Amino acid sequence: MAAAKPSKIGLTGKILIGMGAGILTGLLIRNLFGGSEWVSEYITNGFFHVIGTIFINSLKMLVVPLVFISLVCGTCSLSEPSKLGRLGGKTLSFYLFTTAVALVVAICAAVVVKPGNASLATENMQYEVKEAPSLADVLINIVPSNPIQAFSEGNMLQIIIFAVIFGFAISHIGERGKRVAAFFEDLNEVIMRVVTLIMQLAPYGVFALMGKLALTLGLDTLESVIKYFVLVLVVLLFHGFVVYPILLKAFSGLDPFMFIRKMRDVQLFAFSTASSNATLPVTMEAAEHRLGADNKIASFTLPLGATINMDGTAIMQGVATVFIAQVFGIELTITDYAMVVLTATLASIGTAGVPGVGLIMLAMVLNQVGLPVEGIALILGIDRMLDMVRTAVNVTGDAVATVIIAKSEGALNEGVFNDPKAGKTAGSFEAEVHRGEHG
Repeated sequence: MAAAKPSKIGLTGKILIGMGAGILTGLLIRNLFGGSEWVSEYITNGFFHVIGTIFINSLKMLVVPLVFISLVCGTCSLSEPSKLGRLGGKTLSFYLFTTAVALVVAICAAVVVKPGNASLATENMQYEVKEAPSLADVLINIVPSNPIQAFSEGNMLQIIIFAVIFGFAISHIGERGKRVAAFFEDLNEVIMRVVTLIMQLAPYGVFALMGKLALTLGLDTLESVIKYFVLVLVVLLFHGFVVYPILLKAFSGLDPFMFIRKMRDVQLFAFSTASSNATLPVTMEAAEHRLGADNKIASFTLPLGATINMDGTAIMQGVATVFIAQVFGIELTITDYAMVVLTATLASIGTAGVPGVGLIMLAMVLNQVGLPVEGIALILGIDRMLDMVRTAVNVTGDAVATVIIAKSEGALNEGVFNDPKAGKTAGSFEAEVHRGEHG
């Protein structure tokens, strides 16, 4: 009997099906049963919440070991301090540059469109500002006093610093270092295989996440600030599908359309999870096996990008600042706008790893230019939906930086990048399963 063929539907198709099915299911339940208590208890906070949370946790489970192991492997191959310094300088400069560009574009768009309406200002707006860390605390906390605690808390900047030092030390102890490096290379292969396995659960996890979102967020939440929502969305899409491709073409000469095509899976993961860190295993797999970036580059630029590269968040801050100023009838000067760009760009590093980082950064920016922080309450209702889109933009920027820097360092396999079939995770995984069953 002829062996069954692997499914022709790729991972992207399956994720899209799961996403669409989840939204339709959530809307159908919402319209049929409304706000019934049993729907909230057994479906929204029961089935959908459990499945979605398990999926996100399965991705987050890999982040710390993946970042540490990959970064150690990458740093081992950078035996010269000058190479490590050059790589860090390029990466940080690119991320700060794109964040500044995102802010300028967002502010200009908001000034032209004028999304703010003074009628939205009320005395009932309240938003409790979380305290952001001081610059001194940020600098001190970059170096871990206890690496094990950094691992347990998922403090990415501290893990990155420790991994770089650890990997650099391995590269300088001769033969014993080579044995340790080989062990980490083997561990890296194991971790990437675990990523491949977990990616097969994506359609089911996305189905649950989208179902819960459709049940908890109705279109009515957008009515009061629909202009703001649409403007942020348009600027995010412009940055992701126009600015990034232009930068990719300008700095590397590579085909932007091929890049976008190969990033679809990652963008869908980022959209559904709304977390750059949770998407990191998928981003790294795509960067190395689909885009052709060498591990020594990807293992450095991507974890750092997931921590400090916040172009999507910067766009939200730029539009939100102008929006809140217009709502309260406050005129901002050119100097104020320049201060917004400077503050938000630097804050993207200073508040890295802080929970609710986007809104904390926005509160910092508003305080800097003398705007009422209470205005944040206007956008809280729709921030979750925009957060999904801006996370997809953030991971796209991480991958663009990785490809550009890998090309500049001579560490990009252009054959892999230009091959439409290279690294199709779902297909290759299913093929291996098929061979195991019928070989």
